[in-house]
Amino acid sequence: MRTQSAAQVLDRPATAGPSAGAAAASGGAAYIRSMVAHELERAVGPAHVSDDPKVLQAQAADWSWFSQYLKYRDLPLPSADLAVSPASTAEVAEVVRIADHFRVPVIVRGGGSGTQGGTLAPYGGIALDLSRMNRILDIDEQSLILSVEAGMNGWELEQKLNERGLTLPHYPGSMHHGATAGGYVAARGSGVVSTKYGKAEDLVLQVKAVMPPGRIVETLPVRNHAAGPDLLQVLVGSEGTLGAITELKFQLERLPERRDFVTFRFDTAVAGIEAARQIMTKRWKPAVIRLYDPADAGKLGKVIGRDISGSVMVICCEGNAPVVEVEVDAVAAICTAAGGEDLGPELASVWWENKYQPFASGHAPAPPQIFGTTDSVTTFDKLPELYLAKKRAIEEGFAHLGARYTAHFSHWYPWGGMIYDRFYVDEAPDDPDEAVALHDRLWDAAIAVSLKYGGVINEHHGIGLKLGRFMRDQYGEAWHLITSLKDAWDPNNIMNPGKLGFGPPRWSGLR
Repeated sequence: MRTQSAAQVLDRPATAGPSAGAAAASGGAAYIRSMVAHELERAVGPAHVSDDPKVLQAQAADWSWFSQYLKYRDLPLPSADLAVSPASTAEVAEVVRIADHFRVPVIVRGGGSGTQGGTLAPYGGIALDLSRMNRILDIDEQSLILSVEAGMNGWELEQKLNERGLTLPHYPGSMHHGATAGGYVAARGSGVVSTKYGKAEDLVLQVKAVMPPGRIVETLPVRNHAAGPDLLQVLVGSEGTLGAITELKFQLERLPERRDFVTFRFDTAVAGIEAARQIMTKRWKPAVIRLYDPADAGKLGKVIGRDISGSVMVICCEGNAPVVEVEVDAVAAICTAAGGEDLGPELASVWWENKYQPFASGHAPAPPQIFGTTDSVTTFDKLPELYLAKKRAIEEGFAHLGARYTAHFSHWYPWGGMIYDRFYVDEAPDDPDEAVALHDRLWDAAIAVSLKYGGVINEHHGIGLKLGRFMRDQYGEAWHLITSLKDAWDPNNIMNPGKLGFGPPRWSGLR
């Protein structure tokens, strides 16, 4: 099954909520909506169920280009019919039971910081808002394990941990845009220090989730051990399409004793990639290796108030002081031998202090621009050509539109690296359908290159509605196994339908 394209969603008569939908719905559908609302009120309390159009529009919104574009054009977002805010896993289970009984879609929402249209509701249904589930359940300082509810705000969580000398070393760019603990894991998120500590999928040890028809399941207390298939990593990255993650356990770290910085300039981004490859294959593990191509380096310089030219790499090493000292010397020697010019620690230190500024209001791209972050990841042997080929695909393939391309490489692994790249077109067509179609063509070009060079269609932002149409191309024949799993675990396809390429529900009585 293939999900609808963005253009198809735009063509669908979007509603601003049940008030608009009820006018067009049959009397039967309106009566069922009333029944569902009544059942939900019994489950979570009347104060926590809403059909206010403003609430429903807010629940549908995220940071995707499509969502921002619709708001910019004063067009309604495809929204749910009802918004529900449970306070516990048991209440979530009751909501899912009601939804499955009536075959009503459920769209799980954390902080709305996603970029892939994951909170849009193209088939209506229930917006399941987890913001009330925002408690730290336990901090085990003996094992360094955190237990937390899925709706916990990531920034607030980090402040509470820091007060105890601890950290959850996952600092995503969305940290100040409402990102939550559950959202980290649901979209396979990555933070700025992932090169040392891993992505969210590496930090999470256990999840509790609610699956249709309201079943509460818990994965094993520790990950990656010999007790058969790993259900944890099936739920990680599932973006609410298999169930609603409600509680999580994470591996914590102590705040580092020391943090040192180095900065290098390279003649080309490809030369910088080679330096990073040597650092990683020699098994050094800096917390940050962030390599900017010349276009992105110039953009970064404007954000942090520094004059930057060329391809620049900022490196951060942290941990126990003796280890940091040795690691800084080693990575600096590697960069120098690879042709890098040592710029000293200041620029990297300034970058660290301003690391969230590129995502702040006024710095992040916004409509009327057409833009997209087409990040991917591949092995070291393919990474340089992936970068050069994507740059050509955008800058040459869309030259007649003045398309621009920037890239940096921000997450590194023992076998390869991740490219965080964006396209920009400043002059969008006036017609909304044409603008959406151009947005999709740009994505088509970028994804084709990623797949050609052994990359994935997205490295850490998730798939959502936007990229679901590429899932069959990504997985080939294995896609049938994934859809079979979805059919078995969610036979009515109520959980976030239309996302990850899973198609429509079977079918809702609300519309």
